[in-house]
Amino acid sequence: MGIDVASVRADTPGCGKVLHLNNAGCSLPPTPVLERVKAHLDLEAAMGGYEAEDRVVEEHQGVYGSIARMVGCAASEIALVENATRAWDAAFYALAEGFQPGDKILTASNEYVSNYLAMLQVVRQRGIEIIVVPNGPGGEISLTALEAAIRQHGERVKLIALTHIPTNGGLVQPAAAVGRIARRNRIPYLLDACQSAGQMQLQVEELGCDMLAATGRKYLRGPRGTGFLYVRQSMIERLEPTPIDMTSAEWSAREEYKLRNDARRFEISGGSVACQLGLGAAVEYALAVGLDNIAARVTMLAEQLRQALANIHGVTVRDLPGSGGQPRCGIVTFTHEHHAAGAIFERMRDQGINVRVTPLGSTRIDMEQRGLTAMARASVHYYNTEEEIARFVNALAAM
Repeated sequence: MGIDVASVRADTPGCGKVLHLNNAGCSLPPTPVLERVKAHLDLEAAMGGYEAEDRVVEEHQGVYGSIARMVGCAASEIALVENATRAWDAAFYALAEGFQPGDKILTASNEYVSNYLAMLQVVRQRGIEIIVVPNGPGGEISLTALEAAIRQHGERVKLIALTHIPTNGGLVQPAAAVGRIARRNRIPYLLDACQSAGQMQLQVEELGCDMLAATGRKYLRGPRGTGFLYVRQSMIERLEPTPIDMTSAEWSAREEYKLRNDARRFEISGGSVACQLGLGAAVEYALAVGLDNIAARVTMLAEQLRQALANIHGVTVRDLPGSGGQPRCGIVTFTHEHHAAGAIFERMRDQGINVRVTPLGSTRIDMEQRGLTAMARASVHYYNTEEEIARFVNALAAM
């Protein structure tokens, strides 16, 4: 599949210490990312933070270009922020400033908790309505139902918000098809790519999104405390973020200010330059490995894991299949009829295996619809091996 697995594992110090199947939470970073962060922290310690930043201006600006190449946009359409929630909120709350009572947001049943909480807050503040579009036969958002909701509510639909890959399973939403519908109806489209960035190709023109939020710490293998926001240039000019400061705007006269004309109007001063340089290194690392190569290997490993789990007595794989030929991603969720998800997490941790619990509150609507309260989650990445999957499956079977 074009990946030298032995080489990338040698590049990943954590691979020698733990069996890491929590890549949907936070991946193990490769050595170039670690070294870039540490080197800049050493420089800050030696000469001061601002002075160190002055030394890396060109490289720091290059981070915007690296992300832009990865998602297929202009560097001026990228903002660097602390995490995916900060990115999503920056776009959403700026757009929500124009919402009026009775306006509608269309979303899917597996929308992520942080996003849905923000929408609920705007419901309370502005009297809008969230409409959860029904699922299609494979658990993905129904495109037919989405178009029907748009016809029903017309110009009152002010936003389509979609999580590309839900946190609680392997489903990949038909994001590009949703984007075509959004564009055809001239509805702003905000895509949460928190779990898909670094796991597969993300080309914003193909996806049709006006805004895209992502984190660095998950499948991109970057540092915690990093993320980015893409905003289409035509949308930037429509949005005024809150709050603003000297990074996002200019104090142009005593009683006036002027917002930047690029996506950096969504940034706030004081971000970690060291971590942002690490994010740039992570993006370049992913591009060098090849996002198509990554997607192919992750898909293969995840399907191998699902098949092995299905052969364990008492285990039920809970990943929704989707439809339309879209393969499932690297997130694998399951339940055990004899062991709670928390007990599985603890037993695996004691054996040096990292998995996670996805609780009811992470994707409440979807979990309630399926009668689930918690699931165990194992999420693979391209540096995982078939032998690691077998070790995990054997440890689970031994319970």
